[in-house]
Amino acid sequence: MPSQGTIGDRVRGLRLNRRMSQAQLAGPDLSDSYVSLIESGKRTPTPVVARLLAERLGCTTEFLLHGIEPRQRIDTELGLRHAELELRHGDPNVAAERFTEIVKAAGEENAMLAAHARLGRARALEAQGRIGPAVEAYERLRREAAAHPERLADLPLTVALARCYHLAGDRLRARDLGTTAFEQASRLAVTQGELAVELAAALVETRSEPSPELTYVRQVLVTTGTPEVVDRSAEIHALWKASIVAAAGEDSALAVRLADDAIAAGRSARLAVRLGQVSMAWARLGLASAVEAEEFATSASRILSAFADTVADHAESMIVHGRVKLGTGDVTGASELGASALGLLRNVPGTVPAVAHLLLADAALAGGGDPTEHLRSARLLLDALHAPPYGIDRRAARCWRELGDLYGRAGLREEQTAAYRRALEAAGVRSAMAGVRVDAPLSR
Repeated sequence: MPSQGTIGDRVRGLRLNRRMSQAQLAGPDLSDSYVSLIESGKRTPTPVVARLLAERLGCTTEFLLHGIEPRQRIDTELGLRHAELELRHGDPNVAAERFTEIVKAAGEENAMLAAHARLGRARALEAQGRIGPAVEAYERLRREAAAHPERLADLPLTVALARCYHLAGDRLRARDLGTTAFEQASRLAVTQGELAVELAAALVETRSEPSPELTYVRQVLVTTGTPEVVDRSAEIHALWKASIVAAAGEDSALAVRLADDAIAAGRSARLAVRLGQVSMAWARLGLASAVEAEEFATSASRILSAFADTVADHAESMIVHGRVKLGTGDVTGASELGASALGLLRNVPGTVPAVAHLLLADAALAGGGDPTEHLRSARLLLDALHAPPYGIDRRAARCWRELGDLYGRAGLREEQTAAYRRALEAAGVRSAMAGVRVDAPLSR
């Protein structure tokens, strides 16, 4: 376990344990008054002085400076990597527990390790869907980053908060944070890499009109290009397992190397999936030309079809592609894509299959067909949704609103009014709805 206290506390404690005076510890190289200043916390020893004191006190320089022995430090580093692998490719609940253990083990004397473990725990909370606690954790970390920029970078935290506030339904706060992050990224000319793609994902979800932020999103997509899609899950888990075996054999250095290789092996896939999601969102906005929207939607589907754990995203990208085709008058193509998306989502609940039925209903209306069955299926799927922790579900609200629009086009006015009411309820508006009739589409 790491030693508690400051560098001065450790120097004084080790000196007293060895029954040395300050003058004896100072020797011919230092003054006893300088040793006194170090012990009182008024001076921090330079690396050269730290090595000298460590030799006389019979400890390692690492322990004197950080309160942790080299073996303990590398074990803590290894723990961070294994927790990261658990978060990325395992169970986020287990990851949260491991990050918490590292926070306790690292202590305040190992501020850098502790800060990275707290960041990992915040990310694990987000991955669990515990958005409220995740926001609180990210906010604390952002305050720490402002006070100690040598420990944590502010930009990734701002991006994470923008993403979480959007998920929590606070669109205005998400937009403000996204703008702050965009301005910082623009100053640094960050348009490629994971951070740029994560920022693009946060920006594209909170804006629907042309803006500098959406220009940045398009720049990231065009600059990054379409990545090669390779699912390396088997390789990642093999390296992870080998790292665990090496750690059990007390070969910590090799275990760290293998864990690093496993994390690196997953980076390209993570980037590809996120790019696919951003491409899909960009095509959905309807700000691009039909040709460009088709290209982005096709690219998103190609990327998201390559991974077993992105089935819902793949289906959603097909629905977006179907919307693009419907916008160009290709009713048959839109219907085929909607049907294919439903095929992927067979017996899956939620908003994505509901949106597939809405696309098929829209296509039926555009082609002069009967949309009734698809409207009914969409309503049943939306009725089955459970309210999220905050009582607000923006995705469900959008689906109910679109369902109302389609009921209106089909001439079903009572169903239209009921759907609009449900849209407002899903958006958190209830008290003013009693007795209200809605005869026009809600504002987007």
